[in-house]
Amino acid sequence: MKYSAAFAASFTALSLSAQQFESPVGSVETVTKDEAFWQKIREQYDIQKEIINLEQGYWGKMANPVQQAFFDHTRRVNREMSWYARKHFSQDLHAAREAVADALKVKKEEVMLTRNATESFVDLITQFDDFSSGDEILWADTDYPAYQDMMAWLSADRKVKGTKINLPAYGDEQDYLEAYQQAFEQHPDIKLMLLTHVSNQHGLVMPVRKIAEMAKERGIYVICDCAQSWGLIDFTIDDLGVDWAIFNLHKWIGSPVGVGALYMRQGTLSAVRPFPGEDAGDSDVSNRIHLATSNFASFMTVPDALNFHNKIGGKNKEARLRYLWESWTRPLRDNTAIEIFGATSSTNASGMGGFRLAGKTSYEENAALQLQLEKEFGIFTVVRKGLSAGSNIRVTPQIFTPVAHMQKLAEAINKITG
Repeated sequence: MKYSAAFAASFTALSLSAQQFESPVGSVETVTKDEAFWQKIREQYDIQKEIINLEQGYWGKMANPVQQAFFDHTRRVNREMSWYARKHFSQDLHAAREAVADALKVKKEEVMLTRNATESFVDLITQFDDFSSGDEILWADTDYPAYQDMMAWLSADRKVKGTKINLPAYGDEQDYLEAYQQAFEQHPDIKLMLLTHVSNQHGLVMPVRKIAEMAKERGIYVICDCAQSWGLIDFTIDDLGVDWAIFNLHKWIGSPVGVGALYMRQGTLSAVRPFPGEDAGDSDVSNRIHLATSNFASFMTVPDALNFHNKIGGKNKEARLRYLWESWTRPLRDNTAIEIFGATSSTNASGMGGFRLAGKTSYEENAALQLQLEKEFGIFTVVRKGLSAGSNIRVTPQIFTPVAHMQKLAEAINKITG
């Protein structure tokens, strides 16, 4: 154990020593527009030069000190192999769980690391064990397309009614509250629902806590998809008020690829069976997951990623990313040749956004526009599909993205539609 602790201390010191910037000083509003500070943050990343990459929502780039820590952890695992895995990994996994629990302000027993949000989601729905005859499940078109398919599978497999609601392609908080209120009133037998915190389609921030409160009054279990939200916006579990939540740490938290998490509020575990073969009991969420052989170094790097995230500040990251969203959407608000998807105001906006040419709803039309932006303007984006309103192009900057890149996007769209 002393051997492991010594290595951990040396790696942490190496990682932190590479962070050549000071934590920001001043109000969030001041930091948001402090271009000198964000240039220093940009210097902490290995930046791609050949294209303006505005598709940062797939997974997050590791900052250089986090990447260095990951390399060091990888070398250690490769050197020590089973000696490390069998004698020391459990200690490091425990430390990583504690770091995540502390950041989310929950008990360690309520959160377990996984390989991604999808693994967390699959374990929840396949092991859910509280259906009765006549029960119903609910999801929405703004949910991750693969999760929509999985909810449809759950409906068919468990022989419960499945309902998919179509939410407005854009709107404010009240629009979405009314949509869910109507769904609850029209479907009084809902037992389980999927609720997305930030839509992967266009970055809309859903009023999760208010919707969860309505659901709780009706005895509905809420799975909250936070795959895109944690690190993109700043929150703790108490801000959501949900039973269960699924996370990716390899998106906006900036861990290596292959790290997710599952949160289950104490007192709710009995509705979800332990993973087959795991020990029985409802006191620790870890028995709802079977981690198996994973990338040990990725999990070891979680505290390093959270250290870097915290050094910048979650509120500062959220505000900066929203400012970048405003930097390209604001100049286009009067352009009637395009439709801007998702949030209609900063109150339900994140750093992600979406748009399309007016009336161009098909995947093929949006794929052609995505290719035009890439080939003619050197701007990389991605097409999203799954919304009832049709396809759109998602725009996803990162904290190291200069404001000038967002302005170039707006200029390119205006040229295309001009």
